[in-house]
Amino acid sequence: MLNKKEKLPTPEVNFDSAREMSRYLNEPEAMYVGAPGKHGYLRMGFELDKEGKSIMRDLERRAPLIVQQELYFDEKMPEMPCVYILSSGGPNIDGDRYRQDITVKKDAFAWISTGAATKLAEMKYNYSGLIQNIVLEDNAYLEFMPEPVIPCRHTRFISDTRLSVAETATVFYSEIYMGGRKYYKEGELFEYDVLSVCSHGERPDGKQLFREKFVIDPNVEHPRNLGVMGKFDVFANVIVMTPPDKASEIYEKTQVFIDKKNKLAAGITRLPNNAGLLYKVLGMEPAPVKKMVRDFCSLVRLAVKGKEVPAEFPWR
Repeated sequence: MLNKKEKLPTPEVNFDSAREMSRYLNEPEAMYVGAPGKHGYLRMGFELDKEGKSIMRDLERRAPLIVQQELYFDEKMPEMPCVYILSSGGPNIDGDRYRQDITVKKDAFAWISTGAATKLAEMKYNYSGLIQNIVLEDNAYLEFMPEPVIPCRHTRFISDTRLSVAETATVFYSEIYMGGRKYYKEGELFEYDVLSVCSHGERPDGKQLFREKFVIDPNVEHPRNLGVMGKFDVFANVIVMTPPDKASEIYEKTQVFIDKKNKLAAGITRLPNNAGLLYKVLGMEPAPVKKMVRDFCSLVRLAVKGKEVPAEFPWR
């Protein structure tokens, strides 16, 4: 059994230099930062086999992240491998560090989600960090639609997602953030310490296309303020990198609105450098927001693949 002095090499996921995390650098008393079981790693690679079927050719996983065999259950695209990312470690806690590297080779395609919502537990000493590297080669296609993230009271979470996408490829990358455990005891909305999320896109040659980062610190500016979340509780952020002609087609077919009766709102804008589109949804409950994201994904798939996204499973 390792003691705190017998540390493993420094984790490859490190956000200690981020200004918003400077207050949360204490070593956890139970298990040190990046200890076994707290430093999850996942590498997945998709490519076409000799018969032209898209398969998960490459897989490496380190606890607590788990991925099993790919499935083919999409009724509209039965040829597409579907993968769930699972965790054996429960919620993210103090000192957790995760990294996910996903590659979709030329002409291949895939769908990725999580088995359940990602819970961010209460933290006393440190923070939880995630790095994602998503690479799409020529004419590749990826739908990345994880379940919502739920930050508990005093959560500290930071993530950085790099999207390296060829000009002829398409990635649908979505994130849904809850305000907290809305129905826990007396309610726990926007009581986390800090939520820092960064996404940036580039071409395979390294050309930078865009960068979006939002840092939510309720102690500095409360999310309930006008222009942030206002009266809404759930926020979805969707990045679509796709060729300009496909982006224009999707843009023209996407409805933007503020529905005061059903308490939903959606908006869309173009990413710089002809990179694609940025779509956002606000709502009060996760189910309607998830449906909006899924319907938008269906527009993207119709434009790129000529096929719709099937209805979600009733238990999801």
